[in-house]
Amino acid sequence: MRLIDWAVLIATVLAIVSWGVWKTRRVSTADAYLRGEGERFWTIGLSIMATQASAITFLSTPGQAYEDGLGFLQFYFGLPIAMVLLAWFVLPIYRRLKVYTAYEYLESRFDRKTRQLTAILFLISRGLAAGLSLYAPALVLTAVLGWPLQWTNLVIGVLAIVYTVSGGTRAVSVTQTLQMGIMLCGMLAAFFFVLHGLPPGVGLVGMARVAGALGKMQAVDTSFRFDTRYTLWSGLIGGLFVALAYFGTDQSQVQRYLGGTSLRESRLGLLFNGLIKVPMQFLILMVGIAVVVFHQFERPPLLWNAVAASQARSVPGIAAKLDALDARLTENFSLKRAAVFRVLDGNPTAHFEVKAREEEEKSLRKDARALVRANAPPGQASDSDSIFLSFVLKHFPPGLTGLLLAVIICAALSATASALNALGATTVVDFWRLWRPDATDAQRLRAARLFTVGWGIVAISFAAFASLLDNLIQAVNILGSIFYGPMLGVFLTGWILPRVRGTAAFIATLLAQACVVTLWLTSGIGFLWYNVAGCALVMTLALLFQSPLKSPKPA
Repeated sequence: MRLIDWAVLIATVLAIVSWGVWKTRRVSTADAYLRGEGERFWTIGLSIMATQASAITFLSTPGQAYEDGLGFLQFYFGLPIAMVLLAWFVLPIYRRLKVYTAYEYLESRFDRKTRQLTAILFLISRGLAAGLSLYAPALVLTAVLGWPLQWTNLVIGVLAIVYTVSGGTRAVSVTQTLQMGIMLCGMLAAFFFVLHGLPPGVGLVGMARVAGALGKMQAVDTSFRFDTRYTLWSGLIGGLFVALAYFGTDQSQVQRYLGGTSLRESRLGLLFNGLIKVPMQFLILMVGIAVVVFHQFERPPLLWNAVAASQARSVPGIAAKLDALDARLTENFSLKRAAVFRVLDGNPTAHFEVKAREEEEKSLRKDARALVRANAPPGQASDSDSIFLSFVLKHFPPGLTGLLLAVIICAALSATASALNALGATTVVDFWRLWRPDATDAQRLRAARLFTVGWGIVAISFAAFASLLDNLIQAVNILGSIFYGPMLGVFLTGWILPRVRGTAAFIATLLAQACVVTLWLTSGIGFLWYNVAGCALVMTLALLFQSPLKSPKPA
């Protein structure tokens, strides 16, 4: 990186951290640390978006678009509907009960064991997801500076812990407003830069035509196949359940809107997120599409992770095999580029050759990745997650490279801070405070900070294994889908099934969670359907188990 890139990166990160520390310098009570203070709707909305938009979003999503096109956008189709339902039916319940965590509601509705079981499911899922959020910026700095990946995980993790402990919920919220603005500006700048780098005369329309010939522009799949991850129906139904669970029962999100100045401000914050989220994800995916089209005119590398490729080449015989694959890629690229120009000239038959050459390129890259996985040392970043970062470092001009790296690191700090803050708060409110009901405010504040540090250590530990995953953005969504269905199921049972009581809900949640894990391990069903299955199982089993029990008065 050049000096100006370092200046932009360091100035951006220091400005955000300094702003957060200064704005939260008076946070000295457990109440302010755990729930925050009154926020306006735009702060709530941007904070919700920034919590979800981790560094993984900006590293892995363009790579997802590069390889599979716009289909991933369907994952978010159910989100706007979920925001409306939560704003009008769920948020008033939380506001009326004045809860610190979403799981406090479950004790008032069911019993303590159901509350703590659901809190444990959250702690497991969000603790692991926080590790993935830490791994993404470590991947950036490893690629830029050549640092060992595990040491980079440790350094970023420690910085995230210090940043989170300083001001709690309030610090997270006020800094995320700036972070979200930087993220959006950075991705817009990236898109227009790549678009400007296309050959003269291609432009936005030509980019769309080429991407369409490659099969990358299909944003909606109307098929009813359950073994396909992203379809219109899995997005509208499964995505709705994911969004309801994530934004309605995941404390890292619930905590963002509990601190609104009023019910109206919190509602507007949720609706703001529902309005902006899908266009934002479309923009990030289009950055990946633009990179795809750019590399129809400039030869792409066989492998995007140059560090892993170099290490694999040191094994006797592997370099020759990779060179042979690279030579075939060069030949295939020349033929495909000629076909792409014919597509731009309006030749309809050229689409078939472009698609065939694209499949050949995928096959060559698949073989090369298999060689690297088998011969490079373990703990390498996946090749697909390195696509966008590799492109940024090679092609972006001075200053813009630093801005994009700042975007990624800001997103990492934002998502990790939200997760650690929520993990610490849930541990204190739903476990420690019940064991120490006589604790003073100072003791509660100290415990929240200590538990935040502990969860940071857990996240750093899990980050060491993140490089074994194929694609980070899918790994995060699969991980959430394993737990979100049963979590949403027990909340929906509380909201709409008044006769079900604690023991039935507790047993149903345990069994449903076991069934979802079994489904994940043994079936090829798209992961979005895990959320529907888990939720439906909890509600159905709770009704069945309640029937033989003594019929209670309606809740």
